[in-house]
Amino acid sequence: MSRIAARFEQLAGRGRTALIPFVTAGDPSPEVTVPLMHAMVAAGADLIELGVPFSDPMADGPVIQRATERALAQGISLGQVLEMVRVFRAQDQDTPVVLMGYLNPIEVMGYASFSEQASAAGVDGALIVDLPPEEGHDLIAMMRDQGLDLVNLIAPTSTEARIAKIGQVASGFVYYVSIKGVTGAANLDVGTIADKVGEIRAQIRLPVGVGFGIKDAETAGQVARVADAVIVGSAIVGRIESLAETPERIPESIAEFLGGLRAAIDVADGREHGSTSH
Repeated sequence: MSRIAARFEQLAGRGRTALIPFVTAGDPSPEVTVPLMHAMVAAGADLIELGVPFSDPMADGPVIQRATERALAQGISLGQVLEMVRVFRAQDQDTPVVLMGYLNPIEVMGYASFSEQASAAGVDGALIVDLPPEEGHDLIAMMRDQGLDLVNLIAPTSTEARIAKIGQVASGFVYYVSIKGVTGAANLDVGTIADKVGEIRAQIRLPVGVGFGIKDAETAGQVARVADAVIVGSAIVGRIESLAETPERIPESIAEFLGGLRAAIDVADGREHGSTSH
């Protein structure tokens, strides 16, 4: 069983919705990333999504695009991101880490080399934004050989046939994009999210994480009532940006923000499980 599957099984047994923060590796500087990862775990993160900087982040909104630019200005490469994970693993062997990014840096490194190095560093899976389920069979096979999960995005516009196709290749969990468009946009419609999550669960026997548009404790708690995981990106990255000139404050600040989200999710979990036990 992969570290991701084991973590979700453990959380399900405790009736706990996963909290998955996203940060861009190397933003605003390489020295911040690993301490920030540890601080997020201490604040209640169950998995971590670590963004791999790429020069054309087409699915990302302006907040995460600027984070990518800051990281690229520091010269952050895929190899350096893997080294960050390796350093993180020296103190934390339990928290799953999923890389999120684009296919090009993996192609440059080579599919086999990436899969081997990622596994050796302690990476648990990858979400490759521009890898449709119909493609990338060689990469998927190499990742599986190394015990890496492939996390797939599902959009509000995804049809039942599309969801079924994603289910054939996805592992670990699937990431439902709750809002059309780029990251960090618009407002949530929890009723619509609940309907779509139900549709996904009817087709895919994996945990369903929901992200895009979760800005605060209130929205995190709302999503926790209908999803297996709450994924938060732009709201965290925006706070990192505001502290870019005082990077030593970032781990504590983000931990405080995540602590509020974790508390709201725990309240939602308690209400849900309390209501079903009577």
